[in-house]
Amino acid sequence: MLHTVTEWLWWERLWLPVNVSWADLEDRDGRVYAKASQLYGVLPLALCLLVVRFLFERLVAAPLADVCGVKDRLRRAVEQNVILENYFCAKAHVPSQADVRALCKKTSWTERRVQLWFRRRRNHQRPGLRKRFCEASWRCVFYFFAFIGGIVALHDKPWFYNLKEVWTDFPKQSLLPSQHWYYFLEMGFYLSLLLSLTFDVKRKDFKEQVIHHIATLTLLAFSWISNYIRVGTIVMALHDSADILLEGAKVLNYAKWHKMANAMFVVFTILFMLTRLVIFPFWVIHCTWVYPLESYPAFFGYYFFNIMLLVLQMLHIYWAFLISKMLFKCLFSKLEGDDRSDQEEDDSEEERKYKRSHMNGAGIRGQANGH
Repeated sequence: MLHTVTEWLWWERLWLPVNVSWADLEDRDGRVYAKASQLYGVLPLALCLLVVRFLFERLVAAPLADVCGVKDRLRRAVEQNVILENYFCAKAHVPSQADVRALCKKTSWTERRVQLWFRRRRNHQRPGLRKRFCEASWRCVFYFFAFIGGIVALHDKPWFYNLKEVWTDFPKQSLLPSQHWYYFLEMGFYLSLLLSLTFDVKRKDFKEQVIHHIATLTLLAFSWISNYIRVGTIVMALHDSADILLEGAKVLNYAKWHKMANAMFVVFTILFMLTRLVIFPFWVIHCTWVYPLESYPAFFGYYFFNIMLLVLQMLHIYWAFLISKMLFKCLFSKLEGDDRSDQEEDDSEEERKYKRSHMNGAGIRGQANGH
């Protein structure tokens, strides 16, 4: 049974074009090819990157936060209340209005006091500004060096300037050492992000982040096995170029250098729209949809690879919408933090809501009494 499943999984028509077999991709005559067994090395690399990140955040980013004056907001203490704590841990962090009234009866507290308790309790679970600063610093530094590494690996390659060259002699294209290390660093990094999602700053697009990381790892692994490595390196460099500016803008914003952060965010938006909504669909996806058919008939891997690229493109469109909203805030109001982040809530905001609701209630009752 297992043997049959293995044979089906590695059936050549799933991974390779017609008239090409795994035997054609065996190392010989000085030519080296990527192998599926090498992907086992990605996990220890991801764990090493988590260690490097841990050291970087504490030895570099944290002192840098001190220099930039990045401090966590003082959070008000949460009153001890077993009933509310049990509800918070077992049911929901944001109670409905009906549940608030029920909790008021159980605790003999007012609605305002219960709502303030939940607001302060939620704040105590949220990561502070320094944690956000350290995370953004790590990603900014990695994307910067990854992008530089990608340019070094691609700048002298003909397929970087002429996308038709991506498919010359495909899939019998020898693996270069620069491609090997570039691929493994990127796969290790995205796997480390996937492993750390549970304790990283949680954002509003958490599910989309998970889909993105899984789609990226799937694309990289598939392109490694099927030798789509040339186009894979182009896709990685294209994505890293804009991500540097996004994380850099966050770092500046957390350091309260708002004008520089806003300027960098505007440049990031322009670059994001250019690379993800123009170059990626109309150059890269066009390259993977059209040019391969000039050399060989479509096969399963051809469709699978392009469908995964389309999944990434749909995520690009979703993020372009979020970025457009953030750009509007950046240009016409004060942008603080990351709009995707789970931001801290202010007690004064709750108090304003409470007063407003009671004033409206009093007005309605007054009208009713008048009639």
